[in-house]
Amino acid sequence: MSKKIVILNGSPRKNGNTSALVKAFTKGAESAGNTVKEFFLDGMNIHGCKGCNGGHSSRECPCVQKDDMVKIYPAVKEGDVIVLATPLYYWNMSGQIRTAVDRLFALEENDGNLLRGHDRASALLMSAAGQAFEDVVIYYDHLTEHLRWKNLGHVLAGGNSKASDIEEKPEIQKAYELGKSIS
Repeated sequence: MSKKIVILNGSPRKNGNTSALVKAFTKGAESAGNTVKEFFLDGMNIHGCKGCNGGHSSRECPCVQKDDMVKIYPAVKEGDVIVLATPLYYWNMSGQIRTAVDRLFALEENDGNLLRGHDRASALLMSAAGQAFEDVVIYYDHLTEHLRWKNLGHVLAGGNSKASDIEEKPEIQKAYELGKSIS
């Protein structure tokens, strides 16, 4: 049975190393019969969470803020697999993806929890100039545990300073295989 896969791409570069991982993952996932919807977050208007606890998960736009998250919420609600794709910035995920992940909290508020559980799975795709992935992996693993999502794993591609550095690295094939493994 095919899965609906949602990719939140937190890279600011459409043709960067993170996006190369996303493309390989997508190719693998689609070859296995899945549908993939990617959100390139840097090109979207998404504001930071206000911590107002005013969201209502059952609304079409569960958050009190009306911005481009309204495009993401329905896909996440219907999605079977949520992929977080990000470069490593200052020992963390990029600001673009952190902002979107924070805003997903509205799907857990008031009218019922539409984010946690629901037989969802998740994967993490990351690129970096260095190799300091430990803190992000700990956060990601805790997040998937909290949300009760099956953790499908990580593809962590270090040693990529320039946008083309990742092209011939084994992590491209690993991203493809991770995508292809989803069924």
